[in-house]
Amino acid sequence: MSTAMPRVPASLTGQIVTPGDRRYAQLRSTYTTTASPAAVLLPKTTAQVVDALRYAREQRLPIAVRSGGHGFSGASSNNGGVVVDLSMLNRVQVLDERAGLVRVEAGARWANVAKTLAPYGLVVSSGDYGGVGVGGLATGGGVGWLVRAHGLTIDRVRAVEVVLADGTLVRADAAHEPELFWLVRGAGAGAGIVVAFEIEAVEQRNVAVTQLVVEAQPDGRTIREWTAYLAQAPRELSAAAMVFADGRAALMSITAVVAAESLRRARPAVEPLLAIGKVLEHRSDLLPYPALVPTAHLNPNVGQQRGTTTNGLFSGLNDAGARAVMRAVTGPGRAVVQLRSLGGAVNDVAPDATAYSHRHQDTLVIASVFPPQGGAALDAAWRSVGVRADGAYVNFESRPDPAAFARIYPGETGARVRRLWKRYDPDGVFRPALLTGQPHRATQSSRSAQPSRSGQPDRAAQPNRAAQPSRSGQPSRSGQPTGAGQPHRRRRRPR
Repeated sequence: MSTAMPRVPASLTGQIVTPGDRRYAQLRSTYTTTASPAAVLLPKTTAQVVDALRYAREQRLPIAVRSGGHGFSGASSNNGGVVVDLSMLNRVQVLDERAGLVRVEAGARWANVAKTLAPYGLVVSSGDYGGVGVGGLATGGGVGWLVRAHGLTIDRVRAVEVVLADGTLVRADAAHEPELFWLVRGAGAGAGIVVAFEIEAVEQRNVAVTQLVVEAQPDGRTIREWTAYLAQAPRELSAAAMVFADGRAALMSITAVVAAESLRRARPAVEPLLAIGKVLEHRSDLLPYPALVPTAHLNPNVGQQRGTTTNGLFSGLNDAGARAVMRAVTGPGRAVVQLRSLGGAVNDVAPDATAYSHRHQDTLVIASVFPPQGGAALDAAWRSVGVRADGAYVNFESRPDPAAFARIYPGETGARVRRLWKRYDPDGVFRPALLTGQPHRATQSSRSAQPSRSGQPDRAAQPNRAAQPSRSGQPSRSGQPTGAGQPHRRRRRPR
């Protein structure tokens, strides 16, 4: 591929990276894929985003937009196209401390958001991994560690600043450009380049974190009891669990986070989880919220997490559904399954209030496989689970296509999303693969996340696991992806 690109606008001098530039290796790829774009543009201001978009359109090349590059689909880079990388547009500002109103630029990472807000005693529930960029998560949904207490990240967004495909900068909120405001909260990928968000943070300094590992019964009873309890638990409790094969058995690693300032207040909410199965490990800590999304997660994304992921939303898991999940974990595909609690504040929002319409479900189930397993193995493992799903979430889908669109944006929501994507981007500059099924995306990384000798995926390979405190009570500094509770390895006694 030629590295020659036409001269960039004067405002972007020094802010274009092409093959051969020493910065290219750190900017070419995403979390899940390796890529070879013709150029990466690094705007520092909104005006430069407009210039970058105009320049990219003039080249008549595929355009990808990246905030953090952590999306499972790999759509934030491409081969032979232009990437508008927002990582230098990363300011975090408290606009009104009393009201908790903050302005966050799209290229900021959530670890830095948490660190900046901590001195004010403010928190934004924002996923579970500090290395994730603000823009991708805050336009798709945002299932975070305080999701049941405070809702999705998009539920706290009060205004957005968007550069549309024609270069127009628009500020949208409930009173001004309400249709764009509706669209960006859940389906922002096809709307334009969101450069900043105004978000209403909540008061919270510390959280009570309980981590436990239990044996997962093959008949699904453990999973069924987990989901049944979380569906009606106090909304201060949010939890995530990872279910994975351990030899012939399976383990369930749970991270439970309570929006409480003391362990004593949190204990009653967590205690029922101790009864769902044989407890192998258990610990509780009172931690500052930034410990869950630490700056140790701020690693470059260089295709380090090869894998294939899909998901479904559920209103409870009955016996058959729970057994199907266990078969996905222990069957030939050996999927790693994550369970995320929803409900609570999420379901206080009307289904038509945002482009994320799934406001009655209580559980998000995510399944992933890693090399040498691929999409066929995931499909086989997921089939009996997926047929029971009632919707899906855009941010945990590796293979966006029209079938995924129908699950993510069902019925009238999908029709409205299509209309508005067309209105705000009539030329299809940002048209997501959810419509076409043909993303301008990168190739899967050659750095495979191989299973360990035990058959369990290597720790570095497991998707979105919790920012796990170490034995000292400090967050892990491994920088590995987080999410459903990084599994504690069961200590085996010497024979």
